[in-house]
Amino acid sequence: MDDPLARYRPYLAMLLLFLVILGGTIFILRRPEPTAITITTATPRPTATEVLILVDVRGAVAKPGVYTLPGGSRVQDALALAGNVLSHAELSSINLARKLNDGEQIYIPIVGEATMPASAPIKSERQPTPTKTPLGKLNLNTATVAELDVLPGIGPAIAQRIVDYRAENGAFKKVEDLKKVRGIGDALFDQIKDLVVVQ
Repeated sequence: MDDPLARYRPYLAMLLLFLVILGGTIFILRRPEPTAITITTATPRPTATEVLILVDVRGAVAKPGVYTLPGGSRVQDALALAGNVLSHAELSSINLARKLNDGEQIYIPIVGEATMPASAPIKSERQPTPTKTPLGKLNLNTATVAELDVLPGIGPAIAQRIVDYRAENGAFKKVEDLKKVRGIGDALFDQIKDLVVVQ
């Protein structure tokens, strides 16, 4: 008995194969795409460079001198670096919590000494003799901090050291004695040696 579908079997097999391929294609195309995972790394914030300030600590402290502190430091921090105050220091007029500024001076008086503002520089007494000599040069033995500050390369801190050195060691005997002041080396001395005189 002849099979009536034998003639159509190859066509049916091809049709079935076509339907499987078509169904698979539709399935793949309609399938939801996987969500892409993006990994983001946090960008580091730029770190601010720390601001440093220089403060000159004088008076009734264990180690007077110029100290480097972080910006925003207080008077108390500067005194701690200077070895704290001595037993005979007068602190009633000093605000230990005050913020410091770059280049300022803190002066701690002793008991009974006339007090001055904590950030005021020590002023030298005015000498009756004129500071400028007839040659127009600055007399190292009578010059004030403000007058010395005008010299090239000399700032308020070094000018104060010159006056302090003069107060502790007596009058300068020769211009070369300036090299004994902390902060004045050969290069700086060469800049100012022709502008000053000792009288």
